This record gives sequence, structure tokens and C-alpha cells, in this order.
Amino acid sequence: MTIVSEECYVQRLRDLALLVARLGVGIVFIAHGWQKFSEWGISGTAESFGQMGVPMPTLSAWFAAIVELGGGVLLVVGLALPVAGVLLAADMLGALFLVHVDNGLLGQGGYELVLVLAVAALAVGFNGGAFSLDRAVSAKKATVSV
Repeated sequence: MTIVSEECYVQRLRDLALLVARLGVGIVFIAHGWQKFSEWGISGTAESFGQMGVPMPTLSAWFAAIVELGGGVLLVVGLALPVAGVLLAADMLGALFLVHVDNGLLGQGGYELVLVLAVAALAVGFNGGAFSLDRAVSAKKATVSV
């Protein structure tokens, strides 16, 4: 009986750690997306993207702003986690390869942040933990179908 309770305790700690990770990563993405809308505006973001050589800068600015803000919200609430994780990772990999890769891993304009955000989005997107709307919805569906 002790083994079961220890396993449950460890699983709850994992779920709590995943919640903290989802919240942290989600908040960072929300801040970045919101910044593109409110501080720089889409036109300012597109202009900046154009100067960095990002193709289709206006479309890219809209994509980045919507995915970062919306995907961040989805991570925080734990909804559509795999979709949010993949879209956020794609957004960050685009930033990595289109803007940051030539700057190296570390230093001014390095790709360490976008790389960490990409893999973190994937990790929490596919391992969201018990404290998520995805889990609540799937548990509700399971009880309804039984």
C-alpha cells in the first residue's frame, strides 16, 4: 500500500511541475505575442521582421503575434496542448532559422532563447499533466462513453 501512495505522490509532483512549466512558458509566449500587438503594433513588428530578412513580413508578424498570444493562453489553461505546442515550436524554429542561427547559440541575437522556447513548448504540449482542461475534457468524455 505504501508503494501505491508513493507512486501517487510522485505523479502529483510531476503534474504540479508540469503545471508550473506550462504556466511559465505560456506566460512568456503571451508576453511576446502581446508585445507584438500592443507595444510595436503589427506594422512595427512587420517592419522589424522585414529588416531581419523574414519573408512575407506582414503575414509573418500576424502569424507570430497570434500564435504566441493564443498559443500562450492555450498553454496556461491547458487546452489543445499538442496543437499549441507544435504551433509555438514552429514559430520559434522559424525565428531560429530565419533570424538567429547566424548569431550562434549565445550572445547578442543568439538562438538559445528561441531554441529553449521551442523545445519547452513541445515538451509541455505533449505532456501537459493532470491539471489541464485537456485532461478534464478527456476524463469527462471517458465517463460519458462508459
